[in-house]
Amino acid sequence: MLRFIHVIICNLPRIYMIPRMSYMAKHPEKYTEEECYAYARLAVRRMVRAGHIKTEGYGMENLPKEGGYVMFPNHQGKYDALGIIHTHKKPCTVVIDDAKSHVILTTQFIELLHGKRLIKDDARASVKLIKDVAEEVEAGRKYIIFPEGGYCHNHNVVCEFKPGCFKSAMRVKAPIVPIVLIDSYKVFEIWSLKKVKTQVHYLPAIYYDEYKGMTTSEVAEVVHDRIKKYIDDILNKKG
Repeated sequence: MLRFIHVIICNLPRIYMIPRMSYMAKHPEKYTEEECYAYARLAVRRMVRAGHIKTEGYGMENLPKEGGYVMFPNHQGKYDALGIIHTHKKPCTVVIDDAKSHVILTTQFIELLHGKRLIKDDARASVKLIKDVAEEVEAGRKYIIFPEGGYCHNHNVVCEFKPGCFKSAMRVKAPIVPIVLIDSYKVFEIWSLKKVKTQVHYLPAIYYDEYKGMTTSEVAEVVHDRIKKYIDDILNKKG
């Protein structure tokens, strides 16, 4: 939280960016998805600079070259999606818990990226969201979905994945991209302004030919285990 407050204070001269995000989001006839995404990345870069954050991306060559896909990262904190956006050049968006999305900056980001809000206790809304995301991915959009569903001081430990999160991708036979986040929790969870380094690793995409015939539970287990193994290998090397 200390770093977040520091970022806000440092960027007060750029407070105009918040209403600008809302304006761009409400006028899709004026601003393309690429323009909105570029503005979102500009905001993230300014936040990263002010917050003494260094985020390194690896494995971008593993991202599918064409078409839509869904990225499934482990979840550590509020910086997770921002770290991915910082390293992901092509426009993408995110599914976020509705209960956590109605705060300043978060609201503007979701609107600007035309993301989706998930109402967890509304089964009908969840079914519609799965359908809508699937249709958009089939049309070429890229989504970030956190299969853990939340985080609570789990740091670099990967928790259980929710199989239902994979329905949108599997419904349209889209590529599934596992993402490994390392030390992302340190950005806003540690009470410090010291320089912090996080990592985003894009693992090889899992295409339909590989998960054909599998259930959502089986796909969730495969993605979970690949992410967990990758994190364990990195942490073991650190010693």
